[in-house]
This record gives sequence, structure tokens and C-alpha cells, in this order.
Amino acid sequence: MTTVDNQADAATGSGEEVQRRLLAFLGSRTGGDWAVDQDLFASGAFSSLFSLELLQYVEQEFHITVEGDDLTLDNFRTVPAITALVVRLRGGEAAGR
Repeated sequence: MTTVDNQADAATGSGEEVQRRLLAFLGSRTGGDWAVDQDLFASGAFSSLFSLELLQYVEQEFHITVEGDDLTLDNFRTVPAITALVVRLRGGEAAGR
């Protein structure tokens, strides 16, 4: 089960905005630029500890809780995959913008 912690915040930001914020976070934490469709884990730049940091960032930044069946590597492999997860968990409000 996955929940949105704050319904007011769930409606803010488009999928493009989510991607922009994710890329900014990745850049600030790794000191490099990331291609939108780059496989984050195949790059070898992330440790398992960073994976947990990424999960925590996504939950806090976008006011969602990721749990159960949503806790899969495929949901966090690329920026578009994370963006799709965020949009879906927000109830699709940002879809199509």
C-alpha cells in the first residue's frame, strides 16, 4: 500500500518539475550531471546507502510514502521511472501536464 501524506502538496508540480527536482538532487549529491534516461544503478555511482537516501528524498520531497510492491529497483532505476512512481502515487494529478 502506498499513501500520499499531504493532499495539498500532492497537486503541486508537474512530471517535468518532478524530473527537474530529481536531476538537481542527483547532481548535488554526486557532483555530476545525469542524463534523464540514464540507469542510475548500472552506472556504479550509487551504493546501497545512497539508494536509501534517494528513497528518503523522494518520500520527503514529494510527500509520498513508498512501500510494499512499490519498493522495487525498477521504480528507482531512472529519473523517468521515479517520476512515474511519484505521479502515480499522487493519484495522477501531474499526468499529462
